[in-house]
Amino acid sequence: MNDYSLIGALLVGLMGAGHCIGMCGGLVGALSANLPKQTAGNVLMSQLGYLLSYNSGRIISYTLAGALIGGSTSALGLLFDADTYLLVLRAFAGIMMIITGLYIAQLWAGVVQIERVGKWLWQYIAPVANKFIPIKNRRHAFIAGALWGWLPCGLVYSMLTWSVAAGNAIDGGLIMFCFGLGTLPALLSAGIAASAFSRWVQKKAVRIISGIALVAFGIQTLYVAINQLS
Repeated sequence: MNDYSLIGALLVGLMGAGHCIGMCGGLVGALSANLPKQTAGNVLMSQLGYLLSYNSGRIISYTLAGALIGGSTSALGLLFDADTYLLVLRAFAGIMMIITGLYIAQLWAGVVQIERVGKWLWQYIAPVANKFIPIKNRRHAFIAGALWGWLPCGLVYSMLTWSVAAGNAIDGGLIMFCFGLGTLPALLSAGIAASAFSRWVQKKAVRIISGIALVAFGIQTLYVAINQLS
């Protein structure tokens, strides 16, 4: 894994705000609207505390998934030539960077089609997650975030393919952690009704520039892998 993977993961989280708000914004808004009653002067800080608890749980679930995927890939690597195997994974990561960049730039939305993969798992998690809504305390907010982090999401699954290419649990977890951090501003702004950031990242020029940057990361990663394989 190179630094571009972590930078790219953070960028995907930041610039995927439109998709994040579409998938989770309604849930975060509902969470904010149904928090335990607070005194008028303490509402904002209390709301922020609950939102941070919820999003901490969500980011931890992403990180755990990335570590599990990366660790599984590492185990499979024992069956193949290590150098060649890691280069193939790097090439795969480059391809997924390019595909995700095209989605961020709104040039191709193929990424969202892979959301179907997780629906079979979500049908078992959703009933448990719904039991923590409305939120009663910050512990419930954290647990709800950890469970709702498994909601089928094309961007999340795309990032998990990067964790596959990381080739080990630590790097796989770091990729998903950076992605989760990138999504934090959008979902916090959705929760506290401060939409300026969300509007900014959804501007066409910003999305195109970010998408092109991610495609460039992907091309560089793919080029290095192919050059070393040949």
